[in-house]
Amino acid sequence: MKKLENKVALVTGASKGIGAGIAKRLAADGASVVVNFSSSESEANEVVNFIREKGGEAIAIQGNISKQEDIKRIFEETSAKYGKIDILVNNAGVYHWGPLESVTAEDFHNQFNINVLGLLIASQTAVNYFAEQGGNIINIGSSVSSAQPAGSVVYTATKSAVDSITRVLSKELGPKKIRVNSINPGVVNTEGSRAGGFIGSEMEKTFISMTPLGRVGLPDDIAGIAAFLASDESAWLTGELISASGGLR
Repeated sequence: MKKLENKVALVTGASKGIGAGIAKRLAADGASVVVNFSSSESEANEVVNFIREKGGEAIAIQGNISKQEDIKRIFEETSAKYGKIDILVNNAGVYHWGPLESVTAEDFHNQFNINVLGLLIASQTAVNYFAEQGGNIINIGSSVSSAQPAGSVVYTATKSAVDSITRVLSKELGPKKIRVNSINPGVVNTEGSRAGGFIGSEMEKTFISMTPLGRVGLPDDIAGIAAFLASDESAWLTGELISASGGLR
């Protein structure tokens, strides 16, 4: 029996990158997976098709995590399809780097609405769908919350908030048998990091030179940790911030 057999997992922002990697891995370990997407429908369907071709079970559900009504509908559709929810992976996120003088109210609210408020509302909603046996919330933070690099003031603030939310909710939800942990990746080779100019740049070379394991991360590196946290193998872990950066500090 696979370790996530009979589990239902909802992965937000799962049409590409880390989210897609996590969705595929959870499905490979036996979970039925909801691949949430905001606008990338074709990519989300590709993830679903990949999972089904490997013998897994998955569906795609559209929804913008910054909108409370969308979050409500995502959970309703998930429950209607699978009858329950066991695992929530709060992966959806956005980032924008720039110096202090480039910060705008619009950019601030966009990053906080998705990275923080959306994560909070999704977690709040999930609690109402988890069964009596509890549930599992896995947040995707970032190593920027500890590295705090220049030019990332708003993004780092959002991910530092995710660290605090993880620790607070682990204490608040523990009595309900709900575990809450965070994976904090370093630089990962994804569509987003390539589009943002991190991969293939001098910055990437600098990060690699500072990383003990000598490379940037891959979505599969993060997916394996998520699968561990989603399973009973990590039953005694909650409130943990797991640095997944190849040793980069």
